[in-house]
Amino acid sequence: MDGTDTRGTPALAEAARIMTICNSCRYCEGLCAVFPAMERHREFSPGTLAHLASLCHGCGACLDDCQFAPPHEFAVNVPRTMAAARRESYAAHAWPRLAGGAFDRGGIVNAAVILLCVIGFLAAIMPALSGAGGPLSAPGAFYRLMSHGAMVAVFGLAALCAALMIAAGIRQFWRAAGPAPHIGPRALAGALHDAMRLRYLDGGGAGCPDAQQAPRDHRRLFHHFVFYGFLLCFASTCVATLYSYGFDLEAPYPPTSLPVILGALGGIGLVAGAPGLLLEKRRRPPAFADPASRGMDVAFIVTLFLLGLTGLALLVLRATSFAGILLCIHLGVVLGFFVTMPYGKFVHGIWRLVALVRHAAEFEAETAGTQK
Repeated sequence: MDGTDTRGTPALAEAARIMTICNSCRYCEGLCAVFPAMERHREFSPGTLAHLASLCHGCGACLDDCQFAPPHEFAVNVPRTMAAARRESYAAHAWPRLAGGAFDRGGIVNAAVILLCVIGFLAAIMPALSGAGGPLSAPGAFYRLMSHGAMVAVFGLAALCAALMIAAGIRQFWRAAGPAPHIGPRALAGALHDAMRLRYLDGGGAGCPDAQQAPRDHRRLFHHFVFYGFLLCFASTCVATLYSYGFDLEAPYPPTSLPVILGALGGIGLVAGAPGLLLEKRRRPPAFADPASRGMDVAFIVTLFLLGLTGLALLVLRATSFAGILLCIHLGVVLGFFVTMPYGKFVHGIWRLVALVRHAAEFEAETAGTQK
């Protein structure tokens, strides 16, 4: 199993038990992708369970509908069990493997890394603040405090390392799930479509139940704010890179420039969506959640909020004497985010997309075989 065999973990053992029961019942097969994917199997290996767990969006509709849910003696609780299985599978497929323990201590690790990064930037840039402080609104003003080459080296290296570590984990995750189906354009487009609209976060169409058992769509709405806010921030960074290397324009850019507009909209999305997700998390019935995942989940949401908040604060106050301090804080949060990306909740979005791609390809192959 490429060193990723996690059969001994309690969460995956419980997931195998529950999937066996669900595979016999199949009452919930229309709610999301988990149950159709489950029906393709008679036995559930660790890789298969990791794949199914990543398909689960935790909407909770199946728990509401299940006739074997607690207090029944079968105690079937798919959302909580899949959340625990995801957390354990993240750690099992992490690279290097020793770093997987960070998933169980997500809140502490995230807070410590971001704090150290902010302190590091303050310590490195503070001497320059006294001689080159003040507003940072003119082109090239950021580089009075930290050279362009140093910024590229620090953040480029952090981003490259994070990408390589995530890629290594995804490779192990994909191989552990078994022989890969053929990935055609139609399957890839279908998976991207489902991911971009968060298709399986709708509770089978009625929305995610809250603590009052009322179907809601607010959780999906706030996920969209955060998801597209992050994509807009990423797009802002890409356009700024084009400005810098393609047109030799130095940051910070004018308020009406495309990088600033994209970044501002993205920051607003993060600042609006992250508190909403925390509120929805608090409203959800405790039975839906894996308690051991809470620290990792909350740390990721708070980090996204800080990314948006510090970026917007720097944009609004870059013409003031606070600009230098705000730049240090924002750079520290961004670097901390990059460092913790491979070992925090960030990977769930990528793993979920990979699982959706496999599910779409398997469905396409299954449909083609039926039509022959």
